[in-house]
Amino acid sequence: MFESLGHVLVKHRKSAVILFVVGILVAGGFGSLIFNRLDSGGYSNPTSDSYKVYEYLRDVLKVQDPSVAVVLDAGDRSVDDPTVASGALALEKKMSQEEGVTKTLSYWSSGGEKTLKSADGKAAYILIFGNGEAFSPENQKLGEIFQTKYDGKVAGFTLYAGGVGVVGNAINEKIADDLKLAEGISIPLTFVLLAFVFGALAASAMPLIVGVAAILGAFFILFLISLFTDVSVYALNLTTGMGLGLGIDYALLMVNRFREEIHHGKSVEDSVVTTMATAGKTVFYSGMTVLVTMVSLTFFPLPFLKSFGYAGVSVVALAVIGAIFGLPPILALMGKRVDKGVVRRSAITPKEDGRWAHTARFVMKRPVPVVLLTLIALSVMAAPIGNIKFSQGDSRMLPANNPAAIATEVQAERFPGQTGNPIEIIVFDGADKTAEIAQYAAKVAAVPGIVAVVPPQVINKDVRLVAYQSMLPRTPESQQLIHDVRAIKAPSGTLIGGVAADYTDSQDGIAKTLPWALGWIALSVLILVFIFTGSIILPIKAVLLNVLSLAATMGVLTWVFIDGHLQWLVGSFTLTGSIDTSIVILIVVVVFGLSMDYELFLLSRIREEHLQGRSNIESVATGLQRSARIITAAAVLLAVVFAAFVTSGVTSIKTMGFGVALAVILDATVIRALLVPALMRLFGERNWWAPKSLQRFTLKH
Repeated sequence: MFESLGHVLVKHRKSAVILFVVGILVAGGFGSLIFNRLDSGGYSNPTSDSYKVYEYLRDVLKVQDPSVAVVLDAGDRSVDDPTVASGALALEKKMSQEEGVTKTLSYWSSGGEKTLKSADGKAAYILIFGNGEAFSPENQKLGEIFQTKYDGKVAGFTLYAGGVGVVGNAINEKIADDLKLAEGISIPLTFVLLAFVFGALAASAMPLIVGVAAILGAFFILFLISLFTDVSVYALNLTTGMGLGLGIDYALLMVNRFREEIHHGKSVEDSVVTTMATAGKTVFYSGMTVLVTMVSLTFFPLPFLKSFGYAGVSVVALAVIGAIFGLPPILALMGKRVDKGVVRRSAITPKEDGRWAHTARFVMKRPVPVVLLTLIALSVMAAPIGNIKFSQGDSRMLPANNPAAIATEVQAERFPGQTGNPIEIIVFDGADKTAEIAQYAAKVAAVPGIVAVVPPQVINKDVRLVAYQSMLPRTPESQQLIHDVRAIKAPSGTLIGGVAADYTDSQDGIAKTLPWALGWIALSVLILVFIFTGSIILPIKAVLLNVLSLAATMGVLTWVFIDGHLQWLVGSFTLTGSIDTSIVILIVVVVFGLSMDYELFLLSRIREEHLQGRSNIESVATGLQRSARIITAAAVLLAVVFAAFVTSGVTSIKTMGFGVALAVILDATVIRALLVPALMRLFGERNWWAPKSLQRFTLKH
């Protein structure tokens, strides 16, 4: 199939290139529309009890959470001072006239609602409501208006603008700015490194062509998806990082093999066909392993993680399409001119026997010590994982000096409870259970962490209870609080909602889905690698090595982002004592997929050498020599792309960039250069064993 496709693409190379370029331009034009359709939410589990409460409050009671929560600080005056009250009411009236505001509520306009007043009595809330849902573009627009106009010194007061609209807008703006900076660093640096790796300017442009095509194509697909469901703004970072990274990976493999065949004296057409039959086939199966891994993100109930799944699947598929359908006709047109613009002549014709082959032979002479020492080193790196704790993103992921983060900190420090984030308890058909509900409310009020419970409100046949907690809602402590509240025997028909419950249901939903997602990844990867290699042992070894690599990565992430080390390297961030659960899952899935990418690159070449009659040791040595340079170069370049995200001021993006960059480098060096050859030496010819009954399901190379 791949040989036939190679002949067709060479024959119609001009038409194929024109179609490829037109496709990129069209995808880029429509794909740019995605930027106005993104949201910064998606953390809710739509199948949970808390979401049912949210829908009840929204649809039946018409209750909204405020889009913006403005803290008015009166300085050394009491908020009950008549001059403060009159000034605050005038300011509230002005706020109510802003575009997008549907209503306002404050300590003063509510008649002195005590939950809207600070503990010291010198500050109070003005709550702003809009039409949009929590993290919708409408809410974020409102947040932008209030952060611009009503944060700082205004009308003799100090105002702090916070709330979901402000925080969402601040995160979106920060990510957009950081993305420009990351791309401004990574793309030029990547091109310089590509020129060094390929040794020629013409060849070094190929990965960028594939990468840009994958990114723009993925943006177009995400735009189409956004017409039917929510897509998270964070998906852009993954799309950019993986698009460039996989473009580099696949183009490196394809172009390197094409040049290798050209230098062996083959014609351009034969070189393209051989490249398709070898590297093209590897790219396809490597892409499949990454793609099925990314599919696992769509299993999770959170739209946030589903967005990453949509982005990952899209960009992987388009990187493969770009490498298999777009790159070969370009190579056919360039022919030997692929070596034009020499930068480093030694890179144009790689050595048949060099340092990587010597490394492999050195390792295979002493495999047991190498395995033991490597496992000890990885265990040391993984050790801090015992301290890992998980949470969900909130305003603390912003730089500490960001006005939205400051406003949230003021709210937490000066107000007795999370007034803007109450725990909502609905007792359906509870109107005739007055005594039972009163007892239940008293038990809820006694739970550590609950600061107040508002008297029950009867709505038709239902009863609504509102409670306020002391801690931020998206934290492990808040999750435990909700579990404690739910452990209390409640009247029949009771559902618990609110931001803290929403967070808890999201975390619990992730925990329930995770085993299924991991099972899918392991099973699908085992099957694909078996089909590709014809081996029972190699797929199992690959999965276990990836687990080791990921454990070491998680340990270092804990040491850095929970224990607070290496801020001189990754930049300052707010220590919260936890890591965003969704980002950890994303890192695990992305790194697992990319690791399998490199595994197949290496195994493909080793198997090719083995099928040509070389011994196990020589197959590994030669295969490593001919592929490790590509794998290491691809890993370094991919690490550069993701490491650029470390410059981000948003902690979750910084964590993702550092985690993926570290894992990729670790995998391409320690795992592929040391553990893989050592273990393949220990297993010997058993590496390629499979039962005869299963051999008919394997790929013929």
